[in-house]
Parts: sequence; C-alpha cells; structure tokens
Amino acid sequence: MRAFPAEDLASNLQDLDVGQDSPPMQRSLGLGWDLATDTLTFRVDGAEKPFTRRGVLSTINSLFDPLGFAAPFSVQGRLILRELTTETCDWDAPLPREKLEQWQRWCTSLHDLRKLKIPRACTTVPLSTTQRKEICIFCDASTKAIAAVAYLRVTDAAGHSEVGFLFGKTKLAPKPDITIPRLELCAAVLAVELAEVMSAELDIQVGDIKLFSDSKVVLGYIFNDSRRFYIYVHNRVQRIRRSTNKSQWNYVPSDVNPADHATRAIPANQLAASSWLSGPAFLVDKQHCHLKQEAFSLVEPATDVELRPEVVTCATNLSFQLGSKRFEQFSSLRPLTRAIARLCHIAYSFTRVAKEGPCHSWHNRKLLFSPDQLHHARIRILLVVQRQVYSEEIHCLQKGDQVPKQCSLSKLCPFIDSEGLLRVGGRLKRSQLTAEEGQPIIMPGKHHVTSLLIRHYHEQVCHQGRHLTEGTLRSAGFWIVGRRRSVSSLIYNCVTCRRLRGREEEQIMADLPADRLSTDPPFTFVGLNVFGPWCVTSRRTRGGLANSKRWAIIFTCMSMHAIHIDVIESMDSSSFINALRRFFAVRGPVKQLRSDCGTNFVGACRELGISSKGCNNKDVCNYLCMAVQPSPLFTHGRKLGEDDRCHTSDP
Repeated sequence: MRAFPAEDLASNLQDLDVGQDSPPMQRSLGLGWDLATDTLTFRVDGAEKPFTRRGVLSTINSLFDPLGFAAPFSVQGRLILRELTTETCDWDAPLPREKLEQWQRWCTSLHDLRKLKIPRACTTVPLSTTQRKEICIFCDASTKAIAAVAYLRVTDAAGHSEVGFLFGKTKLAPKPDITIPRLELCAAVLAVELAEVMSAELDIQVGDIKLFSDSKVVLGYIFNDSRRFYIYVHNRVQRIRRSTNKSQWNYVPSDVNPADHATRAIPANQLAASSWLSGPAFLVDKQHCHLKQEAFSLVEPATDVELRPEVVTCATNLSFQLGSKRFEQFSSLRPLTRAIARLCHIAYSFTRVAKEGPCHSWHNRKLLFSPDQLHHARIRILLVVQRQVYSEEIHCLQKGDQVPKQCSLSKLCPFIDSEGLLRVGGRLKRSQLTAEEGQPIIMPGKHHVTSLLIRHYHEQVCHQGRHLTEGTLRSAGFWIVGRRRSVSSLIYNCVTCRRLRGREEEQIMADLPADRLSTDPPFTFVGLNVFGPWCVTSRRTRGGLANSKRWAIIFTCMSMHAIHIDVIESMDSSSFINALRRFFAVRGPVKQLRSDCGTNFVGACRELGISSKGCNNKDVCNYLCMAVQPSPLFTHGRKLGEDDRCHTSDP
C-alpha cells in the first residue's frame, strides 16, 4: 500500500495501517466485499418502508442480487408483489391483513440476509492446476416459479473434485396456470439459456456442459425422435435441441436437485445450509463422477395431451408390371377375366382419346363387357403368366436364338405369335386345323392360372374324366406342360367328382350277441316275425269266389339262420298261440324267443302270463321251456326274423 501514492488510494484507505487495522468493506458487483475474509455479503437497507404496494416494490428492488445468490429467498417477495398487483387498489393503500402478515415475515427474514457470507472464489483449487472443468446446470419448476442454477465442477490431478456456485436465476410461473410438464419444459429452456451465457462469458476452457432435470416427461420430449408435438411444446423442444445435444441431458431425483429450493422459496437463514450455494453432494462423490448415459422414452404417450395423434401412412411401391401374384386371389377364371377387363378399361379411360368419350377417369362400369374386351383381358392374363415363368425362353426367341436344349420347351419348337404369346411350333401350319388347335398356347402346369383354366373346362364337360377334360383343353388351344398330372390332380381334388365317384362308406359292425354264436341244436334260440297279408280264395259262392286274407309267421334260428314258416288266418293273439303250438310240435322246445312289440305278440304274452323277465305260469313254463324277449335292432344292422321272411324253404 505504501508503494502507491496517497492521492491514488481510496479515501478510506489513505490512513489505513495494513498491519494493525482491518480493511474496510468494499463493493463488488453490487455486493459487499469483506477483504479480511474474502467473502461477499448483502447490504440490506434498514429503513422502514410503508406497508403499501409502493413500499413493497421499493423494498424488493432494493435487494440487488445479480448472480442469484439469494434467488430462493427473493422469489417469495416477488410472488407477494404479483399477488398484490392483481388486485385493483391504490398503490399507497394499506395492504390487506392476510398479505400484510406474509410481507412482515418476509421483511423479518430479509434482515437475516446480512449474516450470509459467500466465498468470492468459486473453488479453493486454482483453476490453472485442475485437470478437468465442467459446468453442471440444474433446473426445476413448480406452480410458483421456475429456476435454473449453474455450478463449476473442477477435478485436480489427484482426482479430488470441488463444486462452486456460478449463477442462479428464477422466474415466476406464467399466468394463467399451465401444466407441470410445460413448466418443467420452460425450466429446461431457462437452463439452456444459462448454458449459453456461461459459455460466452467465462474466459476459461470448459470441457463439458451437463444439464440435469428431475422430470422424465421433459427428458422424454427431448429424446423423442418419432412423435410430433403441438406448437407450445414443439417450439421449446426445438429451442433446447438447437443449443444442446441429447447426450448432455441427465436425470436427477427431486430430493437432491438444488433448483428445487428456488421453486419452493426458503427463508434467508436457511440459504447457507441448503444445497443452492454448495451444489449437490453427488457431484463431489467419486462413485458418481461418471454418469451413465441413459435414453429416455415418452411417458405414457397414449394419454399425453401434448402429443399429436399418430398418423400411420402406408407406402406403396408401384410396379410397371401387373404380376401374377394377384391372380391367386381368384378361385375362378371368369371373375379373373372380368376383373382384368375392368382394369384395362379404367386404364384406357385415362388416355387422351378416352377423355373425349363418355368414359373417363375413375368410374363404375355398369355395362357388360364385349367379347373382344374379354378376349383382350384373357390375352393379358396369359402374357403375364408366360412372361413370369418362361422369361428366359422368350428373351432367347426375341433375340432370334433357339431355345436351349436343356429347356423343357425345346422339343415343342416354340415361337412368339403376333400377340406376343408363346405357342407350340411344328409342321401343321398348312393343315385345315384352326390356329388354336394346330399351334396351341403353352402354359406351365404348376401355375395358379393353369389350374383355373383346367377347372373352367372341366366344369364345361360336366365333370367328366381326364381324357375328356384334356381334349377340351386341346380344342380350346392350350398346351399344358405336364397336363396329365395337372388334370389328374385337379380331378382328384374336385369336390363334385369325389362325391360322384367316391365309394360308399361302410360302418363298423358291433359284436354279435351270445345267442347268435351258440352251438346248440337248431331253433334253440329263435327270432320270429309276421309278414303279409295275401288274398286267397277261401270258398266258392253262387256269386263267385270268397276271398280272405292270410299272413305268415316266420321262425328263424338265431345261430344257423334256418327258417320255419307257418300260415295264420288273422293277426290276433289266438292265431299266434296256435302257430306257436304247431312250431313247438314240429321243432321242439326252445330256450329263448325274440320278437318285436306287435299287438298279437304282446296280447299272447299277456294271455299266457309271459313277460320279458320270465314266465309266471308254471304249467305254460313246463310246456314251453322258454324265455321270451323283445327283438332289438342290433347295431350290426340285421334284425333276424324280418330279413329272412323272403325265404320259402320247407320247415
């Protein structure tokens, strides 16, 4: 100090004894600079201001904080001022009671700002000795305010890191209220503006700039490359993407985000202990010095109102060739021919000649197609198939060369006619045959259009055999390569032909009952039934002949199929009982009788006391020695006693 002339020293330093006296307070950047401790302090005006809107505005403007050290505290005062300005009252009118209490608490906390001491240097490590310098910017938003704060992170040669406060800024949230994602996006824009200011104003070489946000919705907007936004979000995302890269953005939890203090407002006595001035602890931690790069996706895009509706567009590759792949959608030749004829008609409607007529542009043709139009469409179909299957052979013939001998068409001497179709050659040009019969069109045997041709002419001959179908194809002027196999395959798969020529199905018979397989003597197990009637002459009268009806009852052996036929005069129970007595007299007793539920059989059983469970009459049982059962229709399809009634052999 003695080296400088006295007139060059400041007035408060001319009589200063550096060794004994403490240096006075100086001013720097609008703040107080304590030279003894090399710290910055705030100068707060202690004069009482009136409790009016004018006094509130004067008190808030008296706090000069260009670097944003006290931004988390001053934002509360600005919020009170904005609430007061929304009310229609005089500037010198007293404050309302509820606002007066808030303002008094803020003014009381303002005096605590004098105790805040901020180190003038960002870091204790000289910047010239550091190995790496980074700028870390944090942003956050709430319904009250949006904020962003920047820190300088330096790392020395030993790997130790320090973090120093650079700049902080807050803005009141816009009115009317907007959504939280939009506020967070505005905070991200504020962080980008701080990054641009730091890059332009700092005269040190910074290695990297990292930006942090605690909103994954905003990070999804920044990383998005597939969806479009509405104008508000779109403009701000474009502003962010124009100045920063996606790799610079990182996620930070809300509880360690220092910008969160400025969005919620804290008292002045808590500023020194908060992370607003010192920065988050994880920036100094060695384990978190290298942040992992993470890609963020949109959060619930289906319900996000900021996203435009996703529009799906289909790209169509146009081909100058029709291609036979589309022909497989048709199962009959006639619809295919009509579809191609309609397509050719529409294509012709766009020509200059057609525009002068009644048919032009796209339209629905209601008239029937002429035979010439259908023939032209059929030629187009055959040309497409031949160009696809026999492209190499057609190319050789167009150059004037012969078809290679290893080709399957070499023995047919093929040539191209005036319509461009590939036909069979030979020595029949001077014959009286038509051009279609003498020089038929060559078609591949395994193509879908060939199957449609074979099915078309097979239906024309009313589903006749292979020879007639092949003859009809040859008469129509088609030479199908491997036609025998193709025609046989189609006839084999034809539903109508399989129904007409298929063999009758045989049902698997059930097992025979035990009485059909017994080795007992004949007529041990008997099935019986009645058939008829016949008209017979019973007697002669004076006027002519008297006719009567007669029936026959047939007894069939269940095991040997031997039969016994007896004549009965009526269908009553007594006639049946007499026939049964005659049968036992001739054939002997039986073990079992089977019959249906005819009225004469049921009446006879009732009269004789016989049921399906056995004989209740002992005299009849001793005489008959039998069991009676109704005759079921077996699943093997044969009801004995009915199928044998046509036999007339002698009992």
